[in-house]
Amino acid sequence: MQAKLKRAALALTVMTVLGACGQSALTATAQEPTKDTACALDGMVLKDFPGSKAQIQYAEGKPDYYCDLMELFAVMLAPENKRRVADVFVQDMGKADWANPVGHWIVAKDALYVVGSKKQGSMGPTFGAFSNAQDAAAFVQKEGGKVLPFNQITAAMLDTRGAMDDAHH
Repeated sequence: MQAKLKRAALALTVMTVLGACGQSALTATAQEPTKDTACALDGMVLKDFPGSKAQIQYAEGKPDYYCDLMELFAVMLAPENKRRVADVFVQDMGKADWANPVGHWIVAKDALYVVGSKKQGSMGPTFGAFSNAQDAAAFVQKEGGKVLPFNQITAAMLDTRGAMDDAHH
């Protein structure tokens, strides 16, 4: 009986440790890009451009960084995106400086996005990300656009001709 209890305790310990390992593989924290960090899509250096940046932290491997939220959503909405994502982060433009954003990383799925504003990113029109509705509304008052949650961003909004139309309807 004593041997069975020891084996059961050992099995429970092993399952707990393995479960914790599996769980930690899906836990990620934002990492500040270095001065030389390049965009995963176009190779442009992130620090050289204004606007909110993004990063995808994968369950395995190095993160991908994006110099523009339009690029992030192009990747996230692509059906061929198969890598296991631990988390996605964007910069909170209610706290970061648009011209030279540093830090202020927030979970992308929790952010609010301003679509169709006058603000420009690395590739022209882009989205702004915000951690709260008040900052997003203040941005819209100044720069135009429409506030949307993560799950309402569509591929059609990535077409800059369509982004302005969608944002004003």
